[in-house]
Amino acid sequence: METLANLESFVRSAEAGSFSAAARRLALTPAAVSRNVARLEANLGVRLFQRSTRNLKLTEAGERFLNSVSTGLESVQSAIAAAATKSGQPAGTLKVSMAPGFGADYVLPLLPAFLARYPEVQADWHLDNRRVDLVTEGFDAAIAGGFDLAPGVVARELARVHMIAVAAPEYVATRKEARSPADLEDWDWIAMRSVQHGRLRQRVLRHKSGKEVALDFPAKVVFNDPHGATQAAVLGLGVTLLPMPHALPHLDSGRLKRVLPQWHWDDGPISLYYSGQKLLPGKTRAFVDHVVTQFREMKLAERLKAI
Repeated sequence: METLANLESFVRSAEAGSFSAAARRLALTPAAVSRNVARLEANLGVRLFQRSTRNLKLTEAGERFLNSVSTGLESVQSAIAAAATKSGQPAGTLKVSMAPGFGADYVLPLLPAFLARYPEVQADWHLDNRRVDLVTEGFDAAIAGGFDLAPGVVARELARVHMIAVAAPEYVATRKEARSPADLEDWDWIAMRSVQHGRLRQRVLRHKSGKEVALDFPAKVVFNDPHGATQAAVLGLGVTLLPMPHALPHLDSGRLKRVLPQWHWDDGPISLYYSGQKLLPGKTRAFVDHVVTQFREMKLAERLKAI
């Protein structure tokens, strides 16, 4: 009995005309696709492709086999996608990764309505700052910023990550008013270290006019997590650059005050990542649609803008 992986690797390679293109569609490596096809050929006892360094062409036997299995493969994939439902509704375990702060403050509040609408879905949520591999680690989706798009993975932007300078009002009151980034030289800086590579994150601000200034002041305190930097700023330990998602609740409550309101830094998008395959499981499609719709209706992207 042939595996679905072998058959799918063959059909997608035939459609795309290369193992590399098929690999991108299947979220596999070209070597894995090639191995699957070679295993299929060995099991069938026929050569399905004529291979060269520049070309991948079906043999006569390969063309006959493609005509026989391609329609059936689509039917099997449709059945698999539909199988993860119960009474026509999305069902099964939904494994999602997201950054702790953003996940807890902006995505978790969307969960009750989602589970009420889809009671057969079980949420398995991982709040972690690391960048996960959706395919190899078995995640259905991830919400984060700065992911490299792996083959077969797509992204839906939810909001921009705007960085702003903030400090506790009590701390600001002890300093001379800052009118430009240079005026922050004598302030106590709370810095953040990158979780991925361990280096201090670059601190840059851009004025609404377009001028950019790098903040090369020494740090008094360093954290590897924005939540720690946020709490340090609330405690009055100094000034720091925070993503708007972390800063906003404290700005609303008055525990933090924005410094240099004409300046900010766009650190890129925070996006919802998931498999780009045509037939997503119902639970994943429902989750993607729910989050995107709620972000739009609640105007969260607008609320998280620094300007």
